[in-house]
Amino acid sequence: MTSSHSPTRRSLVAGITGAAAALAIPALPGRAVAAGPPPFVTARHQFTLVRGARPIPSVAIPRLGGGVLDLASFRGRVVLVNFWATWCAACRIELPILDRLEASRRGDLAVVAIATDRERSVVAPYVKQLKLRRLTIGFDPGGLVARAGTNDGLDTPFALYGMPISFLLGVTGQVEGYMTGEADWLSIEARRLFDYYASQRA
Repeated sequence: MTSSHSPTRRSLVAGITGAAAALAIPALPGRAVAAGPPPFVTARHQFTLVRGARPIPSVAIPRLGGGVLDLASFRGRVVLVNFWATWCAACRIELPILDRLEASRRGDLAVVAIATDRERSVVAPYVKQLKLRRLTIGFDPGGLVARAGTNDGLDTPFALYGMPISFLLGVTGQVEGYMTGEADWLSIEARRLFDYYASQRA
């Protein structure tokens, strides 16, 4: 399926400088505020906190194995939502890490990887090639869930500031922060970040 709203390399670069404001105002990247989350950084990127984000609305996202998934149904758990594409070299590094995270996760964490490729037909062979067996894979070729720019003024739950990009949803269902580029989500620092947000229950 081809859509004029699907993210391309060019639109992603443009999106980094002019991404949609659906995530509200980012806080200082990577720095733990007083009584805030522990820092999580890589060689080139930092986990960036987000202030004032709305809870993610109910959106039906097609799944690779059939059926649909709805991020709003995960409310009460921490969710790592990763956006990727088959043309993205860094995604090839990160997706197996996410697959292992899903295989080893505890009940307080869910991992979802959403492909942004225009052609759905290329996704299944790619997933098979990388031997991703546990990861929940969704599709967003039309940019209904995330997009790189502000085309048509469509308000999407996520803004693609880079590729890959991972958003962390807290137990209230809202975006708490994001990380661009590949990251080691199996690290102790990542586990501390997950544990912090899992403990933020009313």
